[in-house]
Amino acid sequence: MKHFQVNPAARLAGEITLPGDKSTAHRAIILSALAKGKTEIDNFPANEDCLITLGAFKKLGIKCARRGPRVFVYGKGLKGLKKPRGPIYLGESGTSYRLLLGLLAAQPFESTLTAGDSLSARPMRRVTAPLRKMGAVLETRTVSTTSLVEEYPPIRITAGGLKGITYELPVASAQVKSAVLLAGLFAKGRTTVIEPVRTRDHTERMLKVFKARVEVKGKKIILTAGKELKSPKYIYVPGDISSAAFFMVAAAVVPDSKITVRNIGLNPSRTGVIKVLKRMGARIHVTCRMSHVACVEPIGDISVETGKLSGVRVRKDEIPTLIDELPVLMVAASLARGKSVFEGVGELRVKETDRIKSMSENLKAMGARMEVEVRDGKESLIIEGVKTLHGAEVKSFGDHRTAMAMVIAGLAAQGKTTLDDASCIAKSFPNFLRVVSLLTGEKYGKKAEV
Repeated sequence: MKHFQVNPAARLAGEITLPGDKSTAHRAIILSALAKGKTEIDNFPANEDCLITLGAFKKLGIKCARRGPRVFVYGKGLKGLKKPRGPIYLGESGTSYRLLLGLLAAQPFESTLTAGDSLSARPMRRVTAPLRKMGAVLETRTVSTTSLVEEYPPIRITAGGLKGITYELPVASAQVKSAVLLAGLFAKGRTTVIEPVRTRDHTERMLKVFKARVEVKGKKIILTAGKELKSPKYIYVPGDISSAAFFMVAAAVVPDSKITVRNIGLNPSRTGVIKVLKRMGARIHVTCRMSHVACVEPIGDISVETGKLSGVRVRKDEIPTLIDELPVLMVAASLARGKSVFEGVGELRVKETDRIKSMSENLKAMGARMEVEVRDGKESLIIEGVKTLHGAEVKSFGDHRTAMAMVIAGLAAQGKTTLDDASCIAKSFPNFLRVVSLLTGEKYGKKAEV
């Protein structure tokens, strides 16, 4: 376990370009593998999660080559996947696991998906339930509770023909929606997914780029099977706004800061963090343009300057548009004037770690004031802003977003902050500490004296 020390930052300044969006990259790999011919994926993020997805398709008989920031996938069509020689290990990548579960549930061969310790403790019934309705045959590890039987990895998938269904998601989840839609590519008839609130729509956009028969009507996504996918040949993956959020908050709360993030993805289903920070009073300017590459995603530049932040109320229906950004928004709320309320944040309990617990424990150690309120079974997080945070010993809990959020808190705090382990950051953003160094002018990520 490597300890890292973070010193208070005098200011952040500069321009940065970030690795590609993780969510978009996963989907680009998957659909490229299912289309015939070569697809080039540019600005591919070489993080652990995306490399896991890439490795999984190699085990499924798809040739993939990585050259610097570019990945080349040689797809074999909808019927081109091959039975893997053994179990496919997906580490801690929840996106890889849930999306591949949907895809492999429709294949004419058996397969088994395994996972790392943390992901093996994350619930999968939300995905297995709709897939079984489609006709999937799945064997899971089950654990009985007082209310239901929950299912966990590893999952063995037995070949079986699928049929299209209409499925109303009980919980807003882009991963579950995507798993059902990927299974629907192979199912007989139409597959319709109805969302309680709109979630990130990278799958729908990417399906359209690959010429799948997909329609979006409000909260309904309708997919009709039977059509071969067609590769666009080239896909540029915009910078990851979830990664950008950490630097946006840092620039907003560290005095005398001004940064610009170039070529970042501005998908409307992902820009909740920008809207919330603006409501808090952050000085943010966004320049948006459509991607020149098959219009996969809107793309643009974000400039942020230090501003005086005030408390904010974030509604439950906003949470799906900023679920991954909530840890660093908690840091912003801790330093804002007045009270902030984040409604309906229970989904944070089932991430790589319980992020309500991890962030509360860490920020309280730094002097933050926060509490959880439960009404009608729904959790809300209430944060009362303080003038300053103070350096402390904090923990990553093995979670990349908790670790990065605490580095940002350390930049804005008085005194030194020691993080017990930063290695988990590689899951989504291997060069995170290097970018922090670039913007602060100081080499962060030094090994602390412990």
